[in-house]
Amino acid sequence: QVQLVESGGGLVQPGGSLRLSCAASGRFNSINFMGWYRQAPGKQRELVAQTTPGGIRNYADSVKGRFTISRDNAKNTVHLQMNSLKPEDTAVYYCNARLSNYNLDWKAYWGQGTQVTVSS
Repeated sequence: QVQLVESGGGLVQPGGSLRLSCAASGRFNSINFMGWYRQAPGKQRELVAQTTPGGIRNYADSVKGRFTISRDNAKNTVHLQMNSLKPEDTAVYYCNARLSNYNLDWKAYWGQGTQVTVSS
């Protein structure tokens, strides 16, 4: 079974920083996209940042210049460094990855979610 395990959420004051981490484990052949989505109460889940194995990065306009996504292909991990956090960044953050099995069937997987709360 493939699992995405997240860590690093919590409560932070406006202007503060948090770092989220996600590790993929289990039986799989390779990973394509890895990234982070978030969902605030009453809102749809939205893409925050995404990266390819080659290091191409894509960010939501609302986090550009404040968040940085990074990836360690050897460790099957992805991180999200969040700086200058704002109250509107408050949401449950989900790790997402597209993995293939040994039959080269691709499938998207989700982590369990980690709460990020930005409040004074």
